[in-house]
Amino acid sequence: MKRERGALSRAFSALSLTPFVYLLLIQTEPLEGVNITSPVRLIHGTVGKSALLSVQYSSTSSDKPVVKWQVERGKPVTVVQSIGTEVIGTLRPDYRDRIRLFENGSLLLSDLQLADEGTYEVEISITDDTFTGEKTINLTVDVPISRPQVLVASTTVLELSEAFTLNCSHENGTKPSYTWLKDGKPLLNDSRMLLSPDHKVLTITRVLMEDDDLYSCVVENPISQGRSLPIKITVYRRSSLYIILSTGGIFLLVTLVTVCACWKPSKKKKRKLEKQNSLEYMDQNDDRLKPEADTLPRSGEQERKNPMALYILKDKVSGFLLVPHKHTVSPATFCCWVAIPCSCLFPALRLTLRNICLTRTLGIRKLRPTEVK
Repeated sequence: MKRERGALSRAFSALSLTPFVYLLLIQTEPLEGVNITSPVRLIHGTVGKSALLSVQYSSTSSDKPVVKWQVERGKPVTVVQSIGTEVIGTLRPDYRDRIRLFENGSLLLSDLQLADEGTYEVEISITDDTFTGEKTINLTVDVPISRPQVLVASTTVLELSEAFTLNCSHENGTKPSYTWLKDGKPLLNDSRMLLSPDHKVLTITRVLMEDDDLYSCVVENPISQGRSLPIKITVYRRSSLYIILSTGGIFLLVTLVTVCACWKPSKKKKRKLEKQNSLEYMDQNDDRLKPEADTLPRSGEQERKNPMALYILKDKVSGFLLVPHKHTVSPATFCCWVAIPCSCLFPALRLTLRNICLTRTLGIRKLRPTEVK
């Protein structure tokens, strides 16, 4: 009896396992469906050119596939749908005449626009297959970077200046990223080098002599790169600036002295000037010249011939006597009397310049006291 019961229990156990074994065999059989592969997941396109969204599918069925391309615009938007390469329905206006489908399911977009950028999804299904294949490809569209240039207010800067700004500028290009170079090498970490949030503007705070160098910028995006010509930034020491200003002042003063000394009026102007009374000018400028004047009258006959009385002025500085001639005030007077105050910075030239002005513009010549009778 015990043996019979054991045989029956084993028989019932075998029967109960049979459905599970059958289900297991079903699950291990290969599933029929479309398998899609793509060599790339990200494609960088250029405005005005073409981009190929390349895919490849495989299936056990020989029927034509149903291909559907969509782009994500907040919600899926159908780009094109086809059976094989034959388009079904009407294309959207923004894709018309710009789309081409291939037998392997790939999509070619021509004359790319910035609006074409996005995430594209392809679905391929075949009637005999149980499952539909799907694949996603990201497309970016950009404008190439034009050659950048570094813009500065001045290529020279004074040492210890609070701030000096360089701007990397370019006309065209989308999604730009900026890199600054000093002497052809990326900038080192320096607390004095401040970059704007987009790195387009470089500001050097508290300029030092070590900042005297060549600067350039590199601009790039996913499809192109541009590098500016290097620009030389010259840093001057403050003492050097004083020397430059002093040299310029001396040069300007020497130029004024030369003009005053060499200027000669034309004969026509000279005759006209002789008719004017130089004594009136000397009276008006008596406070400036401050001479000690003694009047020596001449004979009545000479006074009738020359209405201009003769004055002999004694120069307190040089000890010479200044005797006016018939020449009167000339246009060079303005040049000289502008230069004389400037010569206060250089006392050694002041006396020489004043004597030249008196001689050339007022017609005064110097006589030693022994020459006056």
